[in-house]
Amino acid sequence: MKVDVLLGLQWGDEGKGKIVDVLAPDYDVIARFQGGPNAGHTLEFNQIKHVLHTIPSGIFREDQVNIIGNGVVIDPVIFMKEIGKIKAMNIDISKKLLISKKAHLILPSHRILDQASENAKGKTKIGSTLKGIGPTYMDKTGRNGLRVGDTITSNFKEKYQSLKEKHKDLLRLYDFEYDIEILEKEWFEGIDVIRQFQLIDSEVVINSFLKQKKRILAEGAQGTMLDIDFGSYPFVTSSNTICAGACSGLGVAPSAIGEVYGIFKAYCTRVGSGPFPTELLNNTGEELRAKGNEFGATTGRPRRCGWLDLPVLKYAIMLNGVTQLFMTKADVLTGFDQIRVCTGYKIDGKIVDHVPYELTEISEPVYTELKGWDKDLSGIRDIKEIPAELEDYIQFIEKETGVPVTFISVGPDREQILIRKP
Repeated sequence: MKVDVLLGLQWGDEGKGKIVDVLAPDYDVIARFQGGPNAGHTLEFNQIKHVLHTIPSGIFREDQVNIIGNGVVIDPVIFMKEIGKIKAMNIDISKKLLISKKAHLILPSHRILDQASENAKGKTKIGSTLKGIGPTYMDKTGRNGLRVGDTITSNFKEKYQSLKEKHKDLLRLYDFEYDIEILEKEWFEGIDVIRQFQLIDSEVVINSFLKQKKRILAEGAQGTMLDIDFGSYPFVTSSNTICAGACSGLGVAPSAIGEVYGIFKAYCTRVGSGPFPTELLNNTGEELRAKGNEFGATTGRPRRCGWLDLPVLKYAIMLNGVTQLFMTKADVLTGFDQIRVCTGYKIDGKIVDHVPYELTEISEPVYTELKGWDKDLSGIRDIKEIPAELEDYIQFIEKETGVPVTFISVGPDREQILIRKP
């Protein structure tokens, strides 16, 4: 068996959580492979909206095992609150949620460092969610980190105290007031919650599942354009959000990767700072935001909105080896007379069709216009009922990317998915 991978192809917020929830019945194991609680994976069913930050999006399905992989960073406080909300729904997750011992922990001092660093940047801030993600990954690569497996060692408190003191030394570099002790009580309560779950050598368990012919779906967070290496640096996250991150974030070989599902919105959005070539700073952008309810699931910040960017999409497909495309929020484009698609950029007076080293080099996007549609898509359950203009839009994307679009989302509920066989 192979590990199938699902990930975002834009700047995050593509609707990955919903798609994982829809695909989950076809899998035995759902494994989150990177990122932290800066992710906000939104699922909606039975007219109830659920937002997950750390826990894999298969948790609401009956028989799936859910694994938090070694590439994830965990805030015990946020994790504890997530668990509380799920238990309030009378869902027993004690046996179907496993946590890698090698996943790193976000300390209260990591969050304070994140806030102090971002505050000091002033106008050059990158738009961090201030969840402590960056400082935690810095400690991981700096070989100072505290891991989930440390919580069950006899000297855990000493390890915690040592790292906290290092952070306090760093905080002396900033003019930033804080009270770490007030955060610690709840943090250690979260640690106790983590200890209640099965802590595993996830790489061994996942490869054992593969030998048992179990079907595994690897769930990514954020999006390709936020990848630490290949995203719009420095306005990126601190982990590898691309398909290669599934290998290092779960401990599986590249040869074990099967299907790669690439999720993209029918248009583009971005949260926080950083270049965004197709951003619409006009009424059309406001209309997209309003119709798409484009506000961050984690931060609540309004998302910047723009037309679909094909050079970015093709770049992400190349990096990830995408085999199938899933389009979300097609319903949001209903009502636009004309839909524009960016097919290239003007750089120094020349038109290029690829993502340059610096997105800031782009003077303006080059657009192709397609005819829009007026038909409400939200009630459609048969792909044959979609308007011809939407089918034209899909076929245009397929022709440009060379990858089939096999799923279309026409609303937030898990039932509002159309399966398309090109």
